[in-house]
This record gives sequence, C-alpha cells and structure tokens, in this order.
Amino acid sequence: MRRDLADVRLADRVFAPHYAAPMPRTLAVATDLRLSGAADSEVLATLAAGDLFEVLEFAGDHAWGVAPGSGLVGYIAASALADMQ
Repeated sequence: MRRDLADVRLADRVFAPHYAAPMPRTLAVATDLRLSGAADSEVLATLAAGDLFEVLEFAGDHAWGVAPGSGLVGYIAASALADMQ
C-alpha cells in the first residue's frame, strides 16, 4: 500500500491523492515481487512466467502493482513483463 497512489477499484474504501486503473500484463519470466523498488528489499513472493500482473505505475526500471493470484502488492522489474518492448 502507498499513501500517494491507490487502485481505482478501491476508491470507495481507500482515500488517496491519486488513483490508477490497473493495466493487466503477463510476465515473460519469473520475477520477485518486492516490498520496494530497491534490489535488496524484502521479497514478498516469486511470481511465475505467465502469471498476470496488474501494473498501477511504471517508475524507472520497475513496475508497481498487484499480483492478482495472491492479492499481494509490490514492485517487479519492468523488464519481466512480456508486453514491454
């Protein structure tokens, strides 16, 4: 959860200055879902290639969003997304 940005689907339950609509993407490779964008941050889960990831924001080399399979929210390497060129 972040204080500055929330999933628009939560707008009736969570106040945030900004909301974002999820952008569904498929993972091209397995990747770690991390608590922050830092390479040494806590790993919340390892997501498998082919999993869906709902991107709420791109920030540098990372994407922040939701792993709908587990419901966890965190950061992944944007390069792990199949749809990114």
